[in-house]
Amino acid sequence: MLAVAGTVPDPTVPVLDAPVEFAGGVLRVAGRELPPDRGTPALLGAAVAACRFLELSLPHAFLVGDEGLGRGSRALYERMVEVLPGRDISTLAFHYLQPDVDWHNRVLFAAQSMAPAPALIADAGFMYAAKMSGQAGEYGLFTPDAGELAFLADEDAPHPFYTRGFILQDEHHVPELIARAYAHGNAAACLLVKGSTDRVADCTGVLAEVSGPSVEAMEAMGGTGDTVTGMACALMEYGLPAPRAAQVAAQANRYAGEAARPTPASQIGELIAHIPAALKRVLEELP
Repeated sequence: MLAVAGTVPDPTVPVLDAPVEFAGGVLRVAGRELPPDRGTPALLGAAVAACRFLELSLPHAFLVGDEGLGRGSRALYERMVEVLPGRDISTLAFHYLQPDVDWHNRVLFAAQSMAPAPALIADAGFMYAAKMSGQAGEYGLFTPDAGELAFLADEDAPHPFYTRGFILQDEHHVPELIARAYAHGNAAACLLVKGSTDRVADCTGVLAEVSGPSVEAMEAMGGTGDTVTGMACALMEYGLPAPRAAQVAAQANRYAGEAARPTPASQIGELIAHIPAALKRVLEELP
């Protein structure tokens, strides 16, 4: 089973530990409606669409409200430490969570105590904590953008805000930043670096690049990076190796964006509806 942990920016949402339901463009977890427009709900919406196409069970969600102060994240961490050892989860993805190295380590150890241990994926705040903890190598996939990659490449930075200025955060430097992140042990086994060109890499360097189609309106849409990660999670749960899953997800995200014909006012839910057809196209095209 695929499980996803993250937050929503509403402090009234308690810890939710339940299967995901998705119908009529509305995401529901434990009876709560969560518009899949950005953040962890967007990731979950994309993962649901991919799981349905791949004929997998729908994801399980560990969610909580957190407006950025960390209280909700800590409550969710505590819940996961308590329940993970007894759960049957084969792929576990962490998303927007307040970075906390101590709680990260507790959750990681709880996940590693599972039998068998799940494949681990991290993005956003939890990826920061994974790097800061020195445990990045325990993960199968990180999905940073170029700015987050610069943070991974800076062996001294405790948070993205403190990435040193000489580590340039533009896409021209992505290959060297990838090499630097691996040299300092700050990268997962596979990286999907999201940008105008998406790059899939491992410790040997860039394995694949995805640059088209380029849909200009998608640059103004929040949540497109979340949908890439959601698809990659589902594809890894399906059994694809992380580099393959990352490449398929990156290409399918672009095809879904092209099919949605978005405007700058579009919401990410309009793209999610096109994910099944986009995945079908990519899996037929890629050797």
